[in-house]
Amino acid sequence: MQIRCDTHAHTVASTHAYSTVHDYWAMAKQRDLQLFAITDHAPTMPDGPHYWHFGNMKVLPRVHDNIAMLRGIEANILPDYSGVDIPERLSPFLDIAIASFHEPVFDPKGKNEHTRSAIAAFKAGTVQIFGHPGNPNYPLHEEEVIRAAKDNNVAIEINNSSFTHSRVGSEPNCIRLLELIDKHDWKVVFASDAHSAFHLGTFEKCVEKALEVGFPEERILSVAPQRLLNFLAEHGKNVASELEPWLKTLEP
Repeated sequence: MQIRCDTHAHTVASTHAYSTVHDYWAMAKQRDLQLFAITDHAPTMPDGPHYWHFGNMKVLPRVHDNIAMLRGIEANILPDYSGVDIPERLSPFLDIAIASFHEPVFDPKGKNEHTRSAIAAFKAGTVQIFGHPGNPNYPLHEEEVIRAAKDNNVAIEINNSSFTHSRVGSEPNCIRLLELIDKHDWKVVFASDAHSAFHLGTFEKCVEKALEVGFPEERILSVAPQRLLNFLAEHGKNVASELEPWLKTLEP
């Protein structure tokens, strides 16, 4: 199983990360990726960049060294069932948006509160991916969340760093999520959540656990750029049209 897209990576604009956009393009080439997304933290995170950072990503090329980059954000799921911190005026500048729980923004509570807040984020209509949902600090009514994600066309992220160095205790939750996502006929992305270019394109644990539980490759949107871009188009993100000449250069 080869994953050619990485949908979750942070640059030095999120100051607890350590690499530049240029570093990521160089590493993507080494790792044989075809596409990656830069998804720095939204400003409600204490070290997230200003909203201008996201709006100005238009100055970056769509493709460099025959590798495409999506302009994204990792938004924060907000307390009080109020959705995510993506202003309406910002959405047109974004190709991809992740909604995640983060402790500095959302003090962990209980399953009911986490579940309702996640569903409110999906219903806001501004995100396409639910980030690192295996976090044991944010237990969920998992099947309810998966059904709501499917109803709102939000893919579930299986995050490689959750198996290795972040959010200790996530592994059993991630494995159970894979099984339930398959049961409910839904979709995932595999992502590195890189905070350094050295981690870009690292999906080994995601792939290992997917193979262990027999998770079907056809449910993994990040396997290939066209599959991921088709999914984003369902959200009105028509970046595929801008990337059409590049897509034609890729091997089938």
